[in-house]
Amino acid sequence: MTRRRAVVVGAGIGGLTAAVGLHRRGWRVTVCERAPEPPVTGAGIGLAPNALRALHAVGVDVTRAAGGAVPESMGVRRADGRWLTRVRTADMAARYGMPPIAVPRPALTAALAAALPAGALRHGTTVLGVDDAAGRPVVRTEHGPGLPADLVVAADGIHGPLRGAHFPAHPGPRYLGETAWRALVEAPDLRIDAMSESWGRGERFGVTPLSDGRFYLYATAVVPAGAHLADARAELLRRFGTWHDPIPALLERVARLPAADVLRHDLHELAAPLPRLHHGRIAWLGDAAHAMAPNLGQGGCQAIEDAVVLAHLLPAGDTGGPGASGGAGGDADGVPAALAAYTAARRDRADAVRVRARRVGRLGALRHPLAATARDLAVLATPTRLALRGMDDLFDGFRLPDRPAG
Repeated sequence: MTRRRAVVVGAGIGGLTAAVGLHRRGWRVTVCERAPEPPVTGAGIGLAPNALRALHAVGVDVTRAAGGAVPESMGVRRADGRWLTRVRTADMAARYGMPPIAVPRPALTAALAAALPAGALRHGTTVLGVDDAAGRPVVRTEHGPGLPADLVVAADGIHGPLRGAHFPAHPGPRYLGETAWRALVEAPDLRIDAMSESWGRGERFGVTPLSDGRFYLYATAVVPAGAHLADARAELLRRFGTWHDPIPALLERVARLPAADVLRHDLHELAAPLPRLHHGRIAWLGDAAHAMAPNLGQGGCQAIEDAVVLAHLLPAGDTGGPGASGGAGGDADGVPAALAAYTAARRDRADAVRVRARRVGRLGALRHPLAATARDLAVLATPTRLALRGMDDLFDGFRLPDRPAG
């Protein structure tokens, strides 16, 4: 009995989820990650019901590794603290079967990596390219001989090289006009029980209680791409220090962090959808396939959906005969048909979320006083039941498609 081989390029949330799903389908998996070691600092990640349902489908219980504490409510506020919309997470749990949670990103990646066999994850391994002219891809890395595979999963992020190499006509990333700061802080004395995003004029500040008791903070501002800003801690205090409580108290905690623990990134999305999410035996997922603005909290969630659907559609890893090294060849093993089904299942849904996230971001980034006031009044006037209903296609939209026949 031989096993099909998959090489996953990138050990982010999507790449690791794909690796876990393929491993549990019987595939022999190698994950190549250019970073020399797993992340230990960084940001949080929100896991909406659709992502939690997808992770459950591959046997991953996030709460076991990262905790399951849930805030009492979530919503949008003004810079002065007035709530524009607020939803109880208990109501969301009743509607979708589970509430959203937020976890530290390093804890989630550690939990996914722990579900892989020893030696499957190779840090410090940069992928240079994929040669697939012979019908069986070979992944070229900086070290050692190429890695032959029956499948390559391109989870190398928005700036990863594999998309440009195989879709050279695609326009690539586009700057969204905003930069973002992210940090994790401890503030148990503040007793914050709500997940909130506060809107000003061209600026936003988010406060997310994490499952382990810490807080994930993020902020955005409309600035030119690549603008040189002051020390991130001082810049956050300058922009948001007079906003409503508990933001000033949280920024006091941020000021005590090492400078390297406050992350800053310009925000980009893919300027257009890919024509398809596969090429030959290479499949793209997550930011490499459909990078989107973070405004819906769905970037990581859609990467998880991609990964789980991909692993589900592919044939089982145990071939019962010659595998990648034995040369079954052609399309007889069912992988090409599965990749076509993956594109059909995921391309339009993920791109619709990408477009929607951009539109929400434009609302949050409004700077003109009259436009911002009109936006706030419109959100305030929207009944809670309609706000919830508007999330149905996101939170209740994950389904495992039927596998290709044969």
